[in-house]
Amino acid sequence: MSQSADGIARWRRVADEIREMIGGGLEKLPVETELAARFGVNRHTVRRALAALAAEGLVRSERGRGTFVERLPERLVYPVGARTRFTENVSRLARQPAGRLIAATREAADGQLARELSLRPGAPLHRLETLHVADAIPLSVGTAWFPAERFPNIVAAYAETGSVTKALAAHGVDDYRRHQTRIGAERVGRADAAHLACPADGIVLVTESANYDPKDVPIQFSRSRFLADRVELLIDS
Repeated sequence: MSQSADGIARWRRVADEIREMIGGGLEKLPVETELAARFGVNRHTVRRALAALAAEGLVRSERGRGTFVERLPERLVYPVGARTRFTENVSRLARQPAGRLIAATREAADGQLARELSLRPGAPLHRLETLHVADAIPLSVGTAWFPAERFPNIVAAYAETGSVTKALAAHGVDDYRRHQTRIGAERVGRADAAHLACPADGIVLVTESANYDPKDVPIQFSRSRFLADRVELLIDS
């Protein structure tokens, strides 16, 4: 892989330069030969940069016509507060929400999960891996843990409804609240990048939170990864 003087791959630098061009209002990109001459690279490097931008959804190629800028919807503003609900948040923005179960396993609570869920270490948990979309555009992937003894059928309930709220209601929990949310950021993992249809070097906003039932008993701990290019987190106080 060819590198620039500062150690960053040339194709990545070219992609960044094209992003700046797009930010300036460009609608159609120059042909590959012109881009190669402008950035002092070969056409293979330009093609790799364009492929990365296409994977991000920023450009599209039309056979015989050229490469055009794809104007994506603005970032979805996602409120985070005591009653955070994915379906409600997305529906308020006139977008169509959906959730899908990626995988589910049963595991024993480690020290952190035992503390978060007020359980003994080793207590059985259901772990759900989920994907959340709005208007068929992937926004986030999440990992959630539920006490298996209290929620024995949570996996089937979520798989059927695509909603944590509805899955909990099927177990008699009609309301729940979030005590706090920790927010960070990191580079997307390989598996998450595949589900989010984003580049391998994408950035995700990471939230960790625990939900409690009306009797103040913890019922769920979750770790969600929101693609930063598509979601803006709003702290709802």
